Amino acid sequence: MEKDENHFSGGKRYRNKDITVYWKPSACVHASYCYRELIEVFDPSRRPWVDMEGASTEKIIEVVNLCPTDALAWKWNDEEKNQDVRADQYNHIKFRRPGLMQDKNSVIEETPVSVKVMIDGPVVLKGDFELTYGTTKKVVSDGMISICRCGVSDHQPFCDGRHRKTGFNG
Repeated sequence: MEKDENHFSGGKRYRNKDITVYWKPSACVHASYCYRELIEVFDPSRRPWVDMEGASTEKIIEVVNLCPTDALAWKWNDEEKNQDVRADQYNHIKFRRPGLMQDKNSVIEETPVSVKVMIDGPVVLKGDFELTYGTTKKVVSDGMISICRCGVSDHQPFCDGRHRKTGFNG
């Protein structure tokens, strides 16, 4: 638990009996997948804005996994289920997603890479791929990342949500 507590310092934690959902506001680009897909749990007009009793654990996991920036992540409350926690060199945590791996020797079925250009926002890449930026390589396994299009992100090439403050249109 120490690793994710350090990663999510300054963030928020929300629990139900099965999982803990972590929200890291500094990574959030307000892509709106969470509340568009599951307003019963993720409602920005409510305080607190996350109600972990609003839907089944499976549905919450499904929607958290849609987050393009890993501003939302989850882990099992039962530490035994968290054997496949993965962290990348950019300090984004990818928590185990049910059904992806049977064991450490299993092969994950290949998935196509999808590219979605968000209106007035980043490019969202989803799937298995390698991103090269200068001399840096980032390997993404069954994940999502958001690439900045406005040019003002402090975390280039990744989006940090600054496009909203600058009024980026594109």
